[in-house]
Amino acid sequence: MILYIDPGTGSMIFSLFIGLAAVLTFAVRSAILKITFFLSGGKAGKNIDKKNIPFVIFSDHKRYWNVFHGLCDEFEAHGVDLTYYTASPDDPVLSMPYKHIHAEYLGEKNKPYAKMNMLHADIVVATTPGLDVYQWKRSRFVKWYVHIPHGLRPLYAYRMFGLDHYDAVLVTGSNQTKSGHEIEAFRPSSTRKEYVTVGSPTMDNLLSQIKNAPKRAENPKKVVLVAPSWGKSGILSKYGSEFLSALLKTNYEVIVRPHPQTVTSEQGVLTPLMKEFPKIEWNFDNDNFAVLNRADILISDFSGTMFDFALGFGKPIIYTDVELDTAPYDMAWHNGEIWEFEVLPKIGTKLETKDFGKIGEIIQASLENANFRKSLEEVRSECWENIGESAKAEFEYLMKKHKEIEEKYDA
Repeated sequence: MILYIDPGTGSMIFSLFIGLAAVLTFAVRSAILKITFFLSGGKAGKNIDKKNIPFVIFSDHKRYWNVFHGLCDEFEAHGVDLTYYTASPDDPVLSMPYKHIHAEYLGEKNKPYAKMNMLHADIVVATTPGLDVYQWKRSRFVKWYVHIPHGLRPLYAYRMFGLDHYDAVLVTGSNQTKSGHEIEAFRPSSTRKEYVTVGSPTMDNLLSQIKNAPKRAENPKKVVLVAPSWGKSGILSKYGSEFLSALLKTNYEVIVRPHPQTVTSEQGVLTPLMKEFPKIEWNFDNDNFAVLNRADILISDFSGTMFDFALGFGKPIIYTDVELDTAPYDMAWHNGEIWEFEVLPKIGTKLETKDFGKIGEIIQASLENANFRKSLEEVRSECWENIGESAKAEFEYLMKKHKEIEEKYDA
């Protein structure tokens, strides 16, 4: 007989196992501390935590290297040691010639979380949501958890409880700070966090890439990039064949770049579409810069890529008429106007289902319309501050916070 354990049950069993292991480890360590304290005549104090790693970055996928690259460069430039744990065996950090960044691949599947759940560190920095919600638990031996968003959208755009158990969020702009406080107001169980505006490392990296990119080759056809989000409200799940068929009837080159989570979780949607539309270019590059740079216009739904494209490249966007199911997101608790739906009409053109038949005309009009550029600065000021200086601001915050932690635990 073959025993089968579904993924949900497997995750629960893994979490239970890690929880028991953490309790046992903590109990043993607590006993050692008491014995050490007794044998030292009460002089050992709290300095036993000096064994902790001062700074740790955890990346659950190599695609987040653009979030941490600038921060690693700051640590290296200042000669400060940093430990970088990654869940990708081919993460770019592993081949970087750093002297002060100590990178390590933690293994596949649940191995990274087994390591992180019992980590001894002062500060852990991550862009991974769901801390202490799914298999990644807060370690009792970590003093401070810091989240860095990889997009410009408000924090209520995360899956529910995504940031509840972090201690600080290094936000990109006022829209994220406001939404963070709103989440804490309507869900008291959420940790009261520090919100520090540093800017966007992802967007700063994008600007640097744009500046250094070679000039694009002339293309007789304009390139339309479809970059949807994932889930049942996303373009591919909701509109699928109808939408892609309409696009292929236009005189544009079409590229579809599915969300990485679609590749992981929605093969039942993706595979049939790829077979049905072999003439479409399907893009799965780890880094999306090359395909964004090639595109003349972007069509999406509620993906944060729209803001990268419009605010970074200064190119037009079209967003579909999506009735977003907010149930999985923190915005389900939000009673006010959703920020994205408020600002998208300022910087893009809405595409409704009834207009699929004239999508070519809508694309052409969007490419020729320069009025949207007037609103870019207004929207940019809300969601992207401290342009070009985010890594420096992040580093300064971490140094200041670590000093506070040292003073607290040495007192």
